Amino acid sequence: MRQSSVRGDRSRRRRQPDAQEPGLDDGPYQDQGLPPDAPGWTPPAGGAVSSGDGDAPADGGGHRKGGRPRGGKGRKVLRWTALTVAVLIVGGAGAGYWYYEHLNANLRKAPRSLGGGGLKKPDPNAFGQSPLNILLLGSDGRNSKKNIELGGARQDADRKPLADVQMLLHVSADRSNMSVISIPRDTRVTIPECTDPKTRKVYPQTSAAINESLQHGGPGCTLATWQELTGIYVDHFMMVDFSGVVDMADAIGGVPVCVDRNVYSHDSKGHGSGLRMEKGTHPVKGVQALQWLRTRYGFEDNTDIGRAKAQHMYMNSMVRQLKKGTKLSNPGQLRDLAEAATRALTVDDGLDTVKKLYDLGGDLSRVPTKRITMVTMPWQYSPDESYVMPKPGDAEATFGLLRNDTALDGKDKRKKATPDPEPSTPKAQLKVVVQNGTNSTVNGPVSGRASVVQQRLSGLGYSAAGTDSALTTQADTTITYRDKGQRGDALALAKALGLPKSAVRESSSATGMRLVVGNDWRNGSAYPKKSGEEKAADKAPDSADALNGEDSKACMKVNPQYTF
Repeated sequence: MRQSSVRGDRSRRRRQPDAQEPGLDDGPYQDQGLPPDAPGWTPPAGGAVSSGDGDAPADGGGHRKGGRPRGGKGRKVLRWTALTVAVLIVGGAGAGYWYYEHLNANLRKAPRSLGGGGLKKPDPNAFGQSPLNILLLGSDGRNSKKNIELGGARQDADRKPLADVQMLLHVSADRSNMSVISIPRDTRVTIPECTDPKTRKVYPQTSAAINESLQHGGPGCTLATWQELTGIYVDHFMMVDFSGVVDMADAIGGVPVCVDRNVYSHDSKGHGSGLRMEKGTHPVKGVQALQWLRTRYGFEDNTDIGRAKAQHMYMNSMVRQLKKGTKLSNPGQLRDLAEAATRALTVDDGLDTVKKLYDLGGDLSRVPTKRITMVTMPWQYSPDESYVMPKPGDAEATFGLLRNDTALDGKDKRKKATPDPEPSTPKAQLKVVVQNGTNSTVNGPVSGRASVVQQRLSGLGYSAAGTDSALTTQADTTITYRDKGQRGDALALAKALGLPKSAVRESSSATGMRLVVGNDWRNGSAYPKKSGEEKAADKAPDSADALNGEDSKACMKVNPQYTF
């Protein structure tokens, strides 16, 4: 991105790492103090056998293989759970059920959200379809011998893990496209109050780096933090640690990645992941895949921004490989992947069985590679350049696209321009319910918002408007309706209030016309005018640095200081 390429490594000025810094740049060779090609160096436990993506692909690699084990297109992306079906058929009810339960037992589970209140799941569209949002997390936990060997920093074995890789995967309601947004781990955000589900300890609301949210009770607090930051309802989370990355890698096979010159991620101070690779495209496996995903020192941007780009490139490449159906061609490979995936994952209680993961994989596999777009949250430095923060305008525009289920690639089909339907109900007779949607757990609700807007409507001639006293949480102000014949009335209502047309939405679950006053309208009776950069967009801003899933020519630029 432009910001990081100019600023160099200043995005880490708040916490400059040393040779023992906990985090994703601690190479698996650090405890030995030797690079992988040095005499006397021995590989860490787990070995470098195959490739895996750690966070997102581990999750995706573990569940996206929706469909029966046919040939060709039947082997869809991440369909490892087809093994479960095969076992049920071939092994008989008894053995099949045992193995199914065995895989279920491998999964670690945790509550979906630890924050209070929170967003509600969006209403389905007119066809009964809803978008799907999954938070993908990579943990730097060192709570096992293998994780310590892979992650280094042995003295941090008892430290609570940080969520150093965070990506939100959004699948459109019609499953035609997928958008993935990463966030730099040092982004300063408000972490809401969270309660640890095991100890019942209450962590008060605080402002800190987003990767610290995992230490406030687990992944459910990170999910709650994302919802507060973005205003996007998150359906599920999946989390994997160091050893899970390698185990998944060993099960999947090599994933091609590219560098534009020789790279060696190591310096005299011990910084670097240990990645050593010659110029060109090469398949990375096992520990080398982990090194690729963790490399910050070595690429052109010696920051978390450059690392996110490399992770996006890896994910896209792995999806393309699996789409070919060449990696999982026999039952042994499927079994190994099923075992590795279920052992590696911590999932929310809504994804607590292999069957649920299998069904989820079916949804994900429907998305064509050319409609997968990966971006990094637009960001900027804080005034003192000690941490990263969301870039005003661009970051909110990116979040807004996902809230409105608009693809980040700008390729959603445009509806043919048609005249707006005329209102069919006189203003004075239009029944609309106004509800206060400002119940943010971070900023707190603004009392009386429904009444203020209802009075405004009365002044505009909508005398039949009423209020709903129940509080809810919503980022954007919306008007929902059920019957197509009400669209003209809803558009007229929006125009009267100064709302954009995008605020008007048909919903199959709506019981009538409802106006929810969101957090974008927390004061005043007139809807606030948005500046030019905050107006609704139809694609991700340039500062999001988008990468398309079919871009097989993408190549990471290497920092000349880290070449050989």
